[in-house]
Amino acid sequence: MSTENKKVFEAMDGNTAVAHSAYAFTEVAGIYPITPSSPMAEHIDEWATAGRTNVFGDKVKVVEMQAEGGAAGAIHGALQGGSLAATFTASQGLLLMIPNIYKLKGELLPGVIHVAARTIATHTLSIFGDHSDVYACRQTGIVMMCSHSVQDCMDLAGVAHLVAIDGSVPVMHFFDGFRTSHEYDKVEVMDYDFLKSLLPMDKVEAFRAHALNPHTNPVVRGTNQNDDIFFQGEEAQNKNFAAVPEIVAKYMKAVSEHTGRNYAPFVYVGAPDAERVIVAMGSVTDTITETINALTKKGEKVGLVKVYLYRPFSQKYLEAVLPKTVKKIAVLDRSKEVGTREPLFLDVCYALRKHNLTIVGGRYGLSSKDTNPTHINGVYEELKKDAPKEEFTIGIEDDVTGLSLEPVDIDIPADYTSCLFYGLGSDGTVGANKSTVKIIGNNTDLYSQAYFAYDSKKAGGITRSHLRFGPTPIHSPYYINKADFISASQPSYAFKYDMVRDLKNGGTFLLNTTVAADEVDAKLPNRMLKGLADKHAKFYLIDATKLARECHMGTHTNTILQSAFFALNPQIMPYAKALDLMKESAKTTYARKGEAVVNSNIQAIDAGKSGLVEVKVKSEWSNLTVKPSLYEMTGDEHFDNYVQKINALQGNDMKVSEFRKDTLIDGSMPEDVAFKEKRNIAGYVPKWNSDKCVECGSCVFACPHGTIRSFLLTPEEVSKAETIAKENGVDNFKVKDPSPAYKGAKEAGLKFVIQLATEDCVGCGVCETACPVPDSKEEPGALHTKRIDTEMCQQAVADYLYKNVAYKPQYGMPNTVAGVSLERPYFEVSGCCPGCGEAPYYRLASQMFGKDMMIANATGCSMIYCSGTPSNPFATDENGEGIAWANSLFEDNAEYGFGMAIAQSTKEARILRIMEENLDKVEPELKNAFQSYIDANDDREKQRAVKDAVLNGVKASKVEAVKPLADMARDLVSKSVWIIGGDGWSYDIGYGGLDHVMANNLNVNVLVLDTETYSNTGGQASKATNCSAIAKFAAGGKPTAKKDLGQIFMEYGTAYVASVCMGANQMQTIKAFKEAESYNGPSIVIAYSPCQEHGILGGLINAPTRQKLAVACGYTTLYRFDPRLEKPLQIDSTKTPNWDKYNEFLMQEARYFNLPRIKGQEEAEKMFAQAKKDAQTRFNKLLTKEKIQNEAK
Repeated sequence: MSTENKKVFEAMDGNTAVAHSAYAFTEVAGIYPITPSSPMAEHIDEWATAGRTNVFGDKVKVVEMQAEGGAAGAIHGALQGGSLAATFTASQGLLLMIPNIYKLKGELLPGVIHVAARTIATHTLSIFGDHSDVYACRQTGIVMMCSHSVQDCMDLAGVAHLVAIDGSVPVMHFFDGFRTSHEYDKVEVMDYDFLKSLLPMDKVEAFRAHALNPHTNPVVRGTNQNDDIFFQGEEAQNKNFAAVPEIVAKYMKAVSEHTGRNYAPFVYVGAPDAERVIVAMGSVTDTITETINALTKKGEKVGLVKVYLYRPFSQKYLEAVLPKTVKKIAVLDRSKEVGTREPLFLDVCYALRKHNLTIVGGRYGLSSKDTNPTHINGVYEELKKDAPKEEFTIGIEDDVTGLSLEPVDIDIPADYTSCLFYGLGSDGTVGANKSTVKIIGNNTDLYSQAYFAYDSKKAGGITRSHLRFGPTPIHSPYYINKADFISASQPSYAFKYDMVRDLKNGGTFLLNTTVAADEVDAKLPNRMLKGLADKHAKFYLIDATKLARECHMGTHTNTILQSAFFALNPQIMPYAKALDLMKESAKTTYARKGEAVVNSNIQAIDAGKSGLVEVKVKSEWSNLTVKPSLYEMTGDEHFDNYVQKINALQGNDMKVSEFRKDTLIDGSMPEDVAFKEKRNIAGYVPKWNSDKCVECGSCVFACPHGTIRSFLLTPEEVSKAETIAKENGVDNFKVKDPSPAYKGAKEAGLKFVIQLATEDCVGCGVCETACPVPDSKEEPGALHTKRIDTEMCQQAVADYLYKNVAYKPQYGMPNTVAGVSLERPYFEVSGCCPGCGEAPYYRLASQMFGKDMMIANATGCSMIYCSGTPSNPFATDENGEGIAWANSLFEDNAEYGFGMAIAQSTKEARILRIMEENLDKVEPELKNAFQSYIDANDDREKQRAVKDAVLNGVKASKVEAVKPLADMARDLVSKSVWIIGGDGWSYDIGYGGLDHVMANNLNVNVLVLDTETYSNTGGQASKATNCSAIAKFAAGGKPTAKKDLGQIFMEYGTAYVASVCMGANQMQTIKAFKEAESYNGPSIVIAYSPCQEHGILGGLINAPTRQKLAVACGYTTLYRFDPRLEKPLQIDSTKTPNWDKYNEFLMQEARYFNLPRIKGQEEAEKMFAQAKKDAQTRFNKLLTKEKIQNEAK
């Protein structure tokens, strides 16, 4: 890629910048997805697929491996084979590479690892950034370079490769995960011709000549040494690594001269006569530089040493840049090291040990905790003291150990415009703002910066886009707290958050709402109105939700609000020009989703300006009374002072002492939270039409979120519900007689009702798709769509029915949809995507086994929507029983769950041993109880029935040997242990552990939520991905077949195996779950799960119909393999799939219908034919197995 030495500027994020420069020097890329580093590998794959060449004139060979350890192993082998290789990773993924990093160092191989530095999981997982992962590698010997900004990433990623080649050493290039990896800046793009000019071709040739080669270099490597010589061998490499700082300095100088930016192993910024200096590395140095610029203008003698080369840590280069006037130094580390001080602090102390300096150290920014100039100013103020704190923290209030420094206000001059956009996860707000930054950055003389803050929900959670635009480069890597413009995409946000608090005086506020301009005084909260008046703001309304439906955009208001933003900010760009650029962006962005989606977005862009309504801000609003809190107190201490506080975006202000509680300190979360949150994020919700309902329960069974339920009510419960309904404005609470599907219910005087939890519903529409009585032209069906504001009155009724009415599953027929739908779900209102294909299986398992379930959940989508602090979707019943759930890691989930099962079996064995050894010694009544318990044979209901008799008998018994059973009361009812995760875990990174579990004889159940992609990290290919499917890491369509996990495990002959597809056959799904759980041994249920990453036409509202067609055309097959049966295999799909519909199925998903655009029609058709052939092969193998078993005598 040549730019002919002209400066080219482009808006991009840190990951893209690194990938651009890394591609230049990479021949082989071994990749595996992990947030937040995945986009680097995605770009490498996309560019290679598109034919982009590196400085050697070749396309990069990209290989996706099964795990990060595998990716490191692959580049290790590639390097030994003579190809320059790189990988990209973060956090736990980097830890899995450590064994190979030691090998790369020991073998002096020029491999490069680019790391979007991320928090290591401890008491909880966090996807956000700090340096705990890279610090865990500091002892390996790998060279470690740090980029501090997006521009640094562009400039220094290539330097990392040059240093590796020149020094024949492995290099780790790291930068802050999210804060830099996902920040968008307008940066100067590095020219490939310039990079090529720096390449030491003699060192490249020496590397290739040194590679393993049976013809020219037949040597032995990876040897074994003994105690006599190993030590000497280690020390022999000292000079190799001692030379590294000079090599780094050489290439940094070359880049500095080329770009005009200053790079060196250490760079000093600040007053030349500084007395107080901070030493730091990473994005915080831009914040520190801003602070220094403001302070030095006031005459303050302050400075900063930026660390670019962390390992080897060069005392020489540090001393060279440090002003002679320095008296006190504060070292900032973005990690916490328990039991000692932090690494960079210790390094600086050692390097400057001969200088008479006061050196203190502090921690900041763990897990991307925001660090702004007031925090940095607090450090400089602390350094003024005669005896500054030796150890401190900034950005938090530590009221436990008292280490935190107070922030000190400071005015940072800025010539940019600040904008803050509040959005909803998956509503497109973030994507639209990325488009906005690129439009402005790439088409005006303005510089741009954008950063996107998310909460822990998979989708449907709050997002905040922080955008800055200005005439000079922007170096403000922290949240905006004084915005010129604020926009909110969700009407409910007006009541949940104090958004106006962050608006500048005279700023503009835009709210998407159904409230009309003349209703503002009556319907919008006083807090908002008063804030607008106090700040003399401009106020605009837009009903983007209505416009989105008119433009066939569903719930996506993003491009409408983007258009409105440009209309309200003509100083950035003329609106007509912005319209053209937005439309071009929409064509590029949404092309893969099909022409209809592109046209809808263009229509929405045109509609944006027309929907704006300006509201006069009344001065009298300043006199309005405002409640002290954003939320109503419930009396639940945990919910009020923890959950609601975090949900109101007040978590940043919480003190350390608030996390000292026993229920929180180890990362635990109490249950019964999600239903109380009342997220209120749906624009439209279903309304039950009792006259049309056939009481089948299909809507309840299909709902991923557990927010529509069927009930059988006693007369007293009906009366209570009617009273609550009337009090809340429901004119007519309707019930009806139960159908014959509910045996004995009508005779018992019960009434049937379907009840929606309006404020918990996410409006996905899946229930309406599943309903067998749809709307017709003449009249509405059993469920029909209504605007949420017309149905809010239903929530109080739902609160009563869901949490106070007795569930009555005894009236439902076992193994039927209607019967299961009467069961209490112990999984409700999760943070999954609206319409998620995984969550219905989770909810179903919870209904069938919830009060006894113990779950080990792999990292991935299901882990996030099950445990996104401060909420979780698990509920307990009136007896306090509910799901016990835990996550360990991505790679070890099978082993983790196996350990849980071992623990249970050990305890169960002890209980039985005590009973059996003392059966003839205890009193007759207790003997009978013991015998009943033994005879129960793990039947949990029978165990429950005899539990009290056992405990009462043990308490009264005179036999001391049985007394320990009293302390084991919690274990007298056995557990149903489940191992749950997605296909990335089960097919790839965790497959080895899963295979071990399935080959064992322990009673454990496995549920694989198969989306055929790494959904959680953005849709990368897994071994579950079908041939021809486009995915990240398979930009040209996956060339190989889907791994047949079920048939692999069938071969053991001792595991229960089932393949299910809920929308295609509900009864088979129920049956498979029940059989799997009852099997006394390992069982696995593989559940086909539609996902938003599939790009389904019309969205996930069509998931049930997609599942039906998937089975009908043979794309997936339903079966059950039960070793208890004489003929174990039962194929539940039709024996004659309609293969003619296979391509029809493919062409309704973007991951397939985009392939001709990428590969050409002819090649795409070949791949589709191969995918169909693969499916037929899998199906025919099943038929063969069935035929063999049926013919066996």
